[in-house]
Amino acid sequence: MLTILGFAMIATFLVLIMLKKMSPIAALVLVPALFCVCVGKGAKLGDYVIDGVTSLAPTAAMLMFAIVYFGVMIDVGLFDPVVRGILRFCKADPLRIVVGTAVLAAIVSLDGDGSTTFMITVSAMYPLYKRLKMSLVVMTGVAAMANGVMNTLPWGGPTARAATALKVDASDIFVPMIPALAVGLAFVLALAFVLGRRERRRLGVLTLDEVLVEETETVLAGAGAGAGAGTGNGTTGAGGPASGNGAESTGGPVAGTDVSPGEPAAPVAAAVAVAEDDGLQGLDPDRATLRPRLYWFNALLTVVLLTAMIMEWLPIPVLFLLGAALALTVNFPHMPDQKARIAAHAENVLNVSGMVFAAAVFTGVLQGTGMVDHMAGWLVDNIPAGMGPHMAAVTGVLSIPLTYFMSNDGFYFGVLPVLAEAGHAHGVSSLEIARASIIGQPLHMSSPLVPAVYVLVGMAKVEFGDHTRFVVKWAALTSLVVLGAAVVLGIV
Repeated sequence: MLTILGFAMIATFLVLIMLKKMSPIAALVLVPALFCVCVGKGAKLGDYVIDGVTSLAPTAAMLMFAIVYFGVMIDVGLFDPVVRGILRFCKADPLRIVVGTAVLAAIVSLDGDGSTTFMITVSAMYPLYKRLKMSLVVMTGVAAMANGVMNTLPWGGPTARAATALKVDASDIFVPMIPALAVGLAFVLALAFVLGRRERRRLGVLTLDEVLVEETETVLAGAGAGAGAGTGNGTTGAGGPASGNGAESTGGPVAGTDVSPGEPAAPVAAAVAVAEDDGLQGLDPDRATLRPRLYWFNALLTVVLLTAMIMEWLPIPVLFLLGAALALTVNFPHMPDQKARIAAHAENVLNVSGMVFAAAVFTGVLQGTGMVDHMAGWLVDNIPAGMGPHMAAVTGVLSIPLTYFMSNDGFYFGVLPVLAEAGHAHGVSSLEIARASIIGQPLHMSSPLVPAVYVLVGMAKVEFGDHTRFVVKWAALTSLVVLGAAVVLGIV
């Protein structure tokens, strides 16, 4: 019964948020509370919630101060050179922008923290997606998948958990998986190319008027206005000068192109020549919060902070707390300025921390009632006996849904040892099982139980249900590609 109720609870939650019948916070709280009563353990709901909140409190603290820290670093201009480099590559071409999103997310993911990755990626790319009226779920989906592949780094979390649970070395898990993970990352880049080409085809030739006339946001792929060549009616564009020289836009072709009024829309390469003059810098180069004289101090502080995080000199929440306090004090020594910076990022902090504590109710009920244990046991018990010699591949397949529907801790410390024991009975080594267990991470990073995904959708102003509908199929396919490569290469 607990197995059925567990799957029913998860399904109810996903349906409600994907159909937008409830907000994620409300669904994360009310759905598990209702099912806790149905299980007959309503009297213990308070204990389950407190246990869940206690376990996630360090994560919430880390996210709160990480948002403040990286928000300040973005304000003072630390990432402006990176952003300018990415934007010089992307220009105003949707295809390049989507590929650039995947590349940026993969590079920043090297620090091993999903929240950091999403904050930097969204801060850099969001202005372009918004002004070009591109699909924001393409941005969140591509960033989440790229980060999911890179999340398998030994210091990223899943690999360390697998190594701990099965008492093997993390490097023995990760290093042999590098070729398969490289194939997965290549697939994400190829998918970004396809999605970018679709966006390019949808938008057509972009002119300054079409880019800057409205600041409306596109959420679902296919939404927003398609752009083509102008009507040639002589109407003055609301966007102002076409190339920064005071000329009025007449709805004709973009400067430097051969597209005449009335011709079919061509790829966006036409907008490339004027992209930088159009003001698509992504981050305001003249904002009052810039601190160019403190650039190297901020860079060194960030390097030290990330090094300390990787080397585990102090708990991550403590590191970000100290880092945020130091960054605010040095960059904004006057109290009103510090308050202004904290207020500027308060909305993101509140949204993310609120979502984390709401997720604590969900995970607390899942684990406290025993539903997650019964679900895992049911799945393991229903593995056909003939699949025993292929337990590594079976583990890889199971890791895709299981790491989506439960926390990494629940999967790696609760389910993985059971799968490993089943594999031992058929001669499958713990290392093969451990390698296969990290295959589901591209999908896991979009799980409603992952706090970082709320940073992603919150900063991108995307509904969680829209993100889920878009990303699940592509992320699951990415995981299957990694699994296929691992099997073909004899890694698992």
